[in-house]
Amino acid sequence: MPPDLFKRFALELAEASGAFIRPFFANPDLAVELKSDLSPVTAADRGAEELMRARIAQRFPDHGVIGEEYGVERGDAEWVWVLDPIDGTKSFMTACPLFGTLIALLHQGQPVLGVIHQPILGQLMIGDGTSTTLNGRPVRVRACATLAEATVLTSDPFNPATYQKGAAYERLVRRARLVRTWGDCYGYLLLSGGWADVMLDPIMNPWDIAALVPVVRGAGGVITDWQGGPAYPASSTIAACPELHAQVVAALNEG
Repeated sequence: MPPDLFKRFALELAEASGAFIRPFFANPDLAVELKSDLSPVTAADRGAEELMRARIAQRFPDHGVIGEEYGVERGDAEWVWVLDPIDGTKSFMTACPLFGTLIALLHQGQPVLGVIHQPILGQLMIGDGTSTTLNGRPVRVRACATLAEATVLTSDPFNPATYQKGAAYERLVRRARLVRTWGDCYGYLLLSGGWADVMLDPIMNPWDIAALVPVVRGAGGVITDWQGGPAYPASSTIAACPELHAQVVAALNEG
């Protein structure tokens, strides 16, 4: 099937899910539940994934789906859509726009297309591993030679010590010019758009990662797991501009 067909469909999924999510944002009546792993979930998460799954089943009935809220369906199919309807639910439920919808397409198990959609700010980023655009405009990671010049982002400052080498993380961020928790998928949007230099997460799920890989690579960035291994499948992520990536991996694995 032509790649443009999948791109157009991915954008349709993003726009439709975004229209569903918007009325829930900053809504004082939004109910938040805790899942079995104690992560939060809302009707916006569940409804947006249901909507996307229904559209995929209608348009591409032989494709598989992996979603955060409703699990795996035909996960061994040649083409599999990976959905995270709201990546950053903790931000979403507190009326902070640092969240987004992640949509990825796997071909034979590897991500070939990724979307990061921020429906409140109207930012739609799509990448295919070769190029990445934001609202139709080509974007690239910016050049940054040293950590002393870098803006480093992460989703949760406590997670590195819990899941990786906390002391190494602390040493790294002390060397950076600016450190912020502009995280979840929005941090990867900032990196790929040229507004940050490093984005890292010490613990990740498949639906958190899949869309990021074609987006970051399409913008000229480097993305791997925490130890510098394959980006997908993985359980952690480091993304950076090419000049910094190896430095960051080495620093985070010291000691």
